[in-house]
Amino acid sequence: MTSQTIVPAAFTLQRERLELRFRGCTLTAREWITPGYVRVRLTGPDLVGFGSTGHDDHVRIFLPDGEPATIEELRAAPSREFTPLAWGTDGEGIGWLDLEFALHGDEGVAGVWAATAPLGTPAGIGGPRGSMRIEGTPHGWLLAGDETAVPQIRRYAALIAEGTPATILVEVADAEHEIPFDAPVAVEYVHRGGAPAGVALAARLDAITADARPEGDVFGFVAAEQSIVKAGRALLCDRWGLDPDLVVVKGYWRRGDSGYHAPHGPGAQG
Repeated sequence: MTSQTIVPAAFTLQRERLELRFRGCTLTAREWITPGYVRVRLTGPDLVGFGSTGHDDHVRIFLPDGEPATIEELRAAPSREFTPLAWGTDGEGIGWLDLEFALHGDEGVAGVWAATAPLGTPAGIGGPRGSMRIEGTPHGWLLAGDETAVPQIRRYAALIAEGTPATILVEVADAEHEIPFDAPVAVEYVHRGGAPAGVALAARLDAITADARPEGDVFGFVAAEQSIVKAGRALLCDRWGLDPDLVVVKGYWRRGDSGYHAPHGPGAQG
């Protein structure tokens, strides 16, 4: 009987548990990226030390009506979960956190707040409770999502080494709503026009063949409306044969359910 040498994967997905903290902060800046996509900055002393060493995590933003007197009052306020985009501390010892919001008309308490709340409005941040970290270096990448997944795609794209095979697909309404990216490869924008969110992206994923798979160990991330999970798994796990525990496929939101948020972690399948 001959023994087989097991070659370890080029990367693994590792979870990191974090101390859950609640932090008060203030809305201090707003930047419109497209007519339907806005970046805001939250600042405050409580945000000093915010963050993780991981690459995929989320926070809950709390939107109180006025300045909350206690943590309990803050936690009772309306809230939604988002991917933190960037964070740090300024020269005066004040922490800051950037979040991006995809807007859907007048739907969604967080989107309305991001678009219309006056600068100086108080808010709160809970988490991240945990984070996922890519240990090692994938041989190839596929990142795909709609506007709600853009902050997470930005964070993954920052890890792609120059010259590494990678595909980045972002579904948006049309050319006017294409969100600028800083990435080592060109971003392909998938226009949905008047179709329901996720339909155009699913069709684009369905069109990717088995022989389009990069060689070696590939990391895949697919996130959009809940219905994208089927197309994402069909490509990454079925046609490309990737280990389900080494990809992330999520329904970030569910049509008709503004309070829904996907499970997080390695191999999350929505």
